[in-house]
Amino acid sequence: MDLRTQLAKFAARHAAIQQELMSPDIGNNPTKLVALNREAAELNPLVEAFAEYDKMLRARDDSRAMLDDPSTDADMREMAQEEHDAAREAIPAMEDRLKVLMLPKDKDDARNIILEVRAGTGGDEAALFAAEVMKMYLLYATTQGWKTEMQESAHGDKGGLREGIARIAGNNVYGKLKFESGVHRVQRVPLTETQGRVHTSAVTVAILPEAEDIDIKIEEKDLRIDVFRSSGPGGQSVNTTDSAVRVTHIPTGVVVSCQDEKSQLKNKAKALKQLATRLYAAQKEKQDSERAASRKSMVGSGDRSEKIRTYNFPQNRVTDHRIELTVHNLPDVMAGGKNLNEIINALQRADEADRLANLAEDMA
Repeated sequence: MDLRTQLAKFAARHAAIQQELMSPDIGNNPTKLVALNREAAELNPLVEAFAEYDKMLRARDDSRAMLDDPSTDADMREMAQEEHDAAREAIPAMEDRLKVLMLPKDKDDARNIILEVRAGTGGDEAALFAAEVMKMYLLYATTQGWKTEMQESAHGDKGGLREGIARIAGNNVYGKLKFESGVHRVQRVPLTETQGRVHTSAVTVAILPEAEDIDIKIEEKDLRIDVFRSSGPGGQSVNTTDSAVRVTHIPTGVVVSCQDEKSQLKNKAKALKQLATRLYAAQKEKQDSERAASRKSMVGSGDRSEKIRTYNFPQNRVTDHRIELTVHNLPDVMAGGKNLNEIINALQRADEADRLANLAEDMA
């Protein structure tokens, strides 16, 4: 199927949506109204670009017809040649942009996220690095103008972070960070190492799209809710009231807890939000796996068991193994700076290139 035929289908869908939105009954179905408006907003840039492309194709064809017409005088022929050359030069770039706009959108890209960082192999050193990785993402979020909120943390025996959960909210957070899920490996000399040997430790990172109220329906009968006293850093009320909440989703066995608020009700609300996000992420992972069964993305599956990146402190370098990209300013990466942004942007470009290649196969 050629590009123009593909684009015509998108334009037809856009027109059909506009017709539905004009229906007098659409106001009675707010869920459908929101969905249609969202789909229309996603299609608008493509439809506008298609209109410009179609105009350029007509300009090319009309000028070609004038050049082929023996009755065209010299002045008109010169103008037609200029218009034809300009159109031929512009069309390839327009086609490239249209192909990008045609790529299927991940409906979760605009969502906020729940960030989970856990110490893996490496004992105390892994916990120390987990704390640095959590800080790295929170600093990066600040550079993007996003809002952050720590929701849960469990500390190691010598400091650091055995497990940390944070919420990051803002524009296109999941779309920007979704390729950060996986195993992050660190190579450095731990503070406790007396002979200067380099140790290798690891942490796991999970980026979960935050569930919305309409995504997951959780029945009260499927929940077991326990309360207990908070422990660890957290304020004057810690260890004095049963404010911490643990929620178990009985059908799946998923357990979440929250203790960062002094209020039991607030902790319960946050825990339920985390639970919905975990259940939604599991649902999404299953759907994504089914869709990708016949194709493997260049940037990997995002599975937390997959080693994606190495932070080598002695050599001052960070290497992302999926796209074989290395940057040599590790302190800037750990500070959430432009070098981390470079890696994140490169992953997005690699994914885009991979999907464009798949699109080309589909159109062949």
